[in-house]
Order: sequence, then structure tokens, then C-alpha cells
Amino acid sequence: MLPLLKKPTLDPDEACSYRPISKLIERVVISRFAEHSSTYNLLPLQQSAYRTFHSTETALLSIHNDLVRSIDNGKVSLLVLLDLSAAFETVDHQLLLSVLANRFSIDSSPWPSDGFSHI
Repeated sequence: MLPLLKKPTLDPDEACSYRPISKLIERVVISRFAEHSSTYNLLPLQQSAYRTFHSTETALLSIHNDLVRSIDNGKVSLLVLLDLSAAFETVDHQLLLSVLANRFSIDSSPWPSDGFSHI
């Protein structure tokens, strides 16, 4: 992956003209996580993030479909929406690392010790 200019009109000889390296690393990690989780079927079927051809639109369509089917079957339906936009700020990072290691087989080692592809 190559560094990208923030705008095509910026001077390529200036380091500040490029996107921060953290954005590049984020893209690499997301790409490798998506491949890893897809290869080993680690995500629930309804999970939209980190999946090809899934988006907030497909998630909304799925919820809409479930609600319509439930109403058509004469059932009472309730939809609760939560705003989790700041939720990551409250995450217990040790717990997150534990879940990544135990559920997704992802650790901080850059080299796989068991022959499997780790992030």
C-alpha cells in the first residue's frame, strides 16, 4: 500500500501532503481482518461491518423485512434503536483484546505460530 496525497493539488515532496500513516495501517488491518473473519466464518450472518456486499443499507433492509414479516404474521413488533457512536470510548480494551484472541484467534504477534493467518 502506498501513501496517498490528501488532495491531488498538494506538493508530493511535502510529508504533510500525505494522509496519516495511521489511516494506511487502519486500511491494512481492516482488509486483513475481513479476510480472516470471512475465511474462518467468524462473523454472525447478520453482521454488516467488515463484510463484502454488506452495509448499513443491507442491515436496514433485513430489519425492515423482519418487521414486515412479523406484522404480516399478526405478531406485535418493537424496534429499539441505540446510538453507539461514542461506545468505543468506553470499551474495556483488555476485554476487547481477550475477545479478539479467544473468539477470532487474533493476537498481537505479527507472525503466526500455528500456521494460520493472524492479523
